[in-house]
Amino acid sequence: MKLGGTVVGNWNTPAEWEELLIKSRFKAVTAPFNCYTSREDIDAYCEICRKHDVTIAEIGVWKNPMDPNPEVAAAALAYAKGQLKLADELGIPCCVNIVGTSSAVAWDAADPSNYTEETYQRIIDGVRDIIDSVNPTNTYYCIEPMPWMIPDDPDVYLLLIKDVDREHFAAHMDFVNMICSPRRYLGSNTFIEDCFAKLAPYIKSTHIKDSHMDLEAFTTLLTECSPGEGELDYEAILRIVDKYLPKNAPVLLEHMNTAEEYAAAYDYVSAAAQRVNIEV
Repeated sequence: MKLGGTVVGNWNTPAEWEELLIKSRFKAVTAPFNCYTSREDIDAYCEICRKHDVTIAEIGVWKNPMDPNPEVAAAALAYAKGQLKLADELGIPCCVNIVGTSSAVAWDAADPSNYTEETYQRIIDGVRDIIDSVNPTNTYYCIEPMPWMIPDDPDVYLLLIKDVDREHFAAHMDFVNMICSPRRYLGSNTFIEDCFAKLAPYIKSTHIKDSHMDLEAFTTLLTECSPGEGELDYEAILRIVDKYLPKNAPVLLEHMNTAEEYAAAYDYVSAAAQRVNIEV
């Protein structure tokens, strides 16, 4: 697998980003640019990645196309299309977003409306519109699973893929986001294998992190954390990833804040991989 993440730190130029990339040891990264970045800089970032044999695994949208403010929703939709178009031009395999929400609380809010039939149809129509407007051939539009919106389960994801019914709609894997109950946490190895077994043919990018359940809290309190700071069995996880995904599949650490935190997570995962004879 190609282990990586998001390059963090302060930079103003592609050359400064390159220095941070080298220090990170990453072989897969999230795109350090977007559809508003100058073409000169985009080309420079891409050349740096080629030079160091680094895969740009995904480009994010991270905006809410179902925002209750029509202007905000329209801007998010336009940005999603711009990001997908850029990914297609550059051959970045995954353009990823969440489905969004009609809640006014936050762009990724937990809201009862997230699970209505009306919302489900809006999700299908919205994803189709994004893909049909761009008509990509080299990339896929993907939805990151979330604990409180669709898709929150591998079977729900499979149904969404079926219902969207577009060749260039695929899957983004984030199993920790779907470990949202004690049953899934306590049976995490079985649940994670189920996720990969069902979704592997569609997976274009994968996020990895850890999960911790506070046994003192009532009711359930599950917290996302860096690999090694929770209780997930990373030797088992890496065997599952290696079993179902191609050998050079990008696997991205995420949600650490500093280069030091990413380095510690990288060391933990690579050490676990070494123990089970998996090449990183």
